[in-house]
Amino acid sequence: MTNFLENELRSEYARLITRRWFFRQCGVGLGSIALASLLGPSEAAAATRASVNNPLTPKQPHFKPKAKRVIYLFMGGAPSQLDLFDYKPALAKYNGKPIPQEVVMGQKYAFIKPDAALYATEFKFARQGCCGAELSEALPHLAGVVDDIALVKSMTTDAFNHAPAQVLMQTGSTQFGRPCFGSWALYGLGSESQNLPGFVVLNSAGGLSGGASLFGSGFLPTVYQGVPFRKTGDPVLFLSNPAGVTDKMQRRSLDLIKELNEKHLGAVGDPEIATRINSFEMAYRMQSSAPELIDISKESPETLKLYGAEPGKPSFALNCLLARRLVERGVRFVQLFHEGWDHHSEVFKGVKEQTANTDRASAALVKDLKQRGLLDDTLVLWGGEFGRTPMVESNPDSGRKLGRDHHPQAFTMWLAGGGIKPGITLGETDELGFHVVKDKVHVHDLHATLLHLLGFDHTKLTYRFQGRDFRLTDVEGELVQQLLA
Repeated sequence: MTNFLENELRSEYARLITRRWFFRQCGVGLGSIALASLLGPSEAAAATRASVNNPLTPKQPHFKPKAKRVIYLFMGGAPSQLDLFDYKPALAKYNGKPIPQEVVMGQKYAFIKPDAALYATEFKFARQGCCGAELSEALPHLAGVVDDIALVKSMTTDAFNHAPAQVLMQTGSTQFGRPCFGSWALYGLGSESQNLPGFVVLNSAGGLSGGASLFGSGFLPTVYQGVPFRKTGDPVLFLSNPAGVTDKMQRRSLDLIKELNEKHLGAVGDPEIATRINSFEMAYRMQSSAPELIDISKESPETLKLYGAEPGKPSFALNCLLARRLVERGVRFVQLFHEGWDHHSEVFKGVKEQTANTDRASAALVKDLKQRGLLDDTLVLWGGEFGRTPMVESNPDSGRKLGRDHHPQAFTMWLAGGGIKPGITLGETDELGFHVVKDKVHVHDLHATLLHLLGFDHTKLTYRFQGRDFRLTDVEGELVQQLLA
């Protein structure tokens, strides 16, 4: 067994020191070689050491990107597109009548029968902005920035239960263990932040059906996984030194640990050792950067009012403001999770409650980024894992009434900034809002387009694992040209 393990380690080390791996993984392409030739020997050596020992060193994508960073507002539980974005007069006309069988032929649902009655929205809709996009009265703040966003009414997915659908939306697969979108972005681009994680996760409501896999790095080195920040107190545990430990003592200890880890890395080439080195150093720097980040007391009263955020009070609004502060400080990817949209009962009441928590801050984020000159190269997206049915869910035995079931065939997302064409509405559904009839956008197509905006050909941003090259879009995905500015 010992000989076998030694041979495996030698094989892995040989792989890591090949020229292909060196050029692909270490961020030392032709541009970096040219830079090294312009630097003196000491500067070039320092740059090389930084590239190898710090996997988050900024890297160049395949081509010039439109977006440099991402803020993803994920609405866990699946918002009802029919009550927010996709107005259907036909539902009002046929409200309470069974849906035609030819529409639902062969369909299966989680909690209702295919012949359930149609259910019209109780919200009023109106055209907003210069673009004339139809929005629900539940989104009064989004109406104020509608000319800055792109609505995609033709999203579709393959999964109809929450956990697999959330995992698919984040990782491109319904199977657990794949890297999430944020990890792929960090792997491809590195991070411009020296004092904060490159991928930060903020959660404002409830748990997540897909769990930690929604921000996990899968088979990528763990340095690329999302770092969850806590809702109260220090954003991460143990930021403060225990009593009796001075900064000088801590620095000496870390220097010794770093030296030992670097020797170990040189001997076996395990990328997880580089992750460990980076995490120790990042934790040390965060002792000063993290408290400054979460202290929003220095934000202007106008900004706090814009978001509806209160210092020291955890909320979606606070997380949106923190997201802006994070990207200002060079963080590459910020993921906001807000679970609470699973409205199997009383969808009108539920949507009203959740939009009261999220609409103002979501719109404020777009407005704030724009006025600070950050929206042009910051990609913002909002949406859940699937949509809701045009049929009603009512079950007296379980206490459910006037709700909507899971609907993977059609749902809506919106995007802004980072090379997205503003003020457009892409895609259409049929008169009942059941099937996409124009410009269908699958989850894989969305991922391909997002990676394109970050400067990547989605078919070429790959990582070899278990004998084959993996990518975010697996073996599918087409670029959605209509979304590009």
